[in-house]
Amino acid sequence: MILQPTKKLTITWEHLPDDFVLPDDPVENIQQPPLAAALTDALGAAGRIQPDMLIGSNFGLVATVNKKVVVKAPDWFYVPHVQPVPSEVIRRSYTPHLEGDSVAVVMEFLSQEDGGELSVRSTPPYGKLYFYEQILQVPTYVTYDPYEPSLEVRYLEEEKYVLHRADINGRYWIPQLELFIGIWYGERLRQTTNWLRWWDAEGNLLLWSSEQAEQERQRAELLAAKLRELGVDPDTLN
Repeated sequence: MILQPTKKLTITWEHLPDDFVLPDDPVENIQQPPLAAALTDALGAAGRIQPDMLIGSNFGLVATVNKKVVVKAPDWFYVPHVQPVPSEVIRRSYTPHLEGDSVAVVMEFLSQEDGGELSVRSTPPYGKLYFYEQILQVPTYVTYDPYEPSLEVRYLEEEKYVLHRADINGRYWIPQLELFIGIWYGERLRQTTNWLRWWDAEGNLLLWSSEQAEQERQRAELLAAKLRELGVDPDTLN
């Protein structure tokens, strides 16, 4: 499949060459991997991840622009449906249109230095915002600045990103996931800091798997206490 947008770009969707060397840059902030993992964990714990979805972080998204391979590895992304691969095959990249749906949501966590997350550079090396907006045409682009902290969400409207406004709770609707995203301060994995979290359309927080496990433990303890009040030893029940 070939798209020919403005600015004389010829975009084709081709497999990443086997000999292509993917970038191996270190993350700019030690919190970036936990942030991405927490977002995915909550979706999984809520049963919102299906086998044909592709959710990843620091994973190459591929386009061939004017016959040159371009790869960007966002901090987090979501694709609704991808074609299956044999169980013995490990994906090393993803090419939209060729291997499945377009990328629906991309997130970048801003670095303290200018890492290009908001760059509109339209010549190689392409800025990330330009790449997601004009080349991949990702409908929703989320940027998070952990140093402020602040969150921005852009929707693709008429081939240009437009900033979206937060609701009264400071959250943003992500239509492709039918969830809100916002900043939440608290503890996860013994780290007390700001996290990005999901809320459903009714405003219910999507729990992490560890929080669900803790809820179940508390319920079990409460039930055991009530049984003891009734003179029943819960340890004797199967």
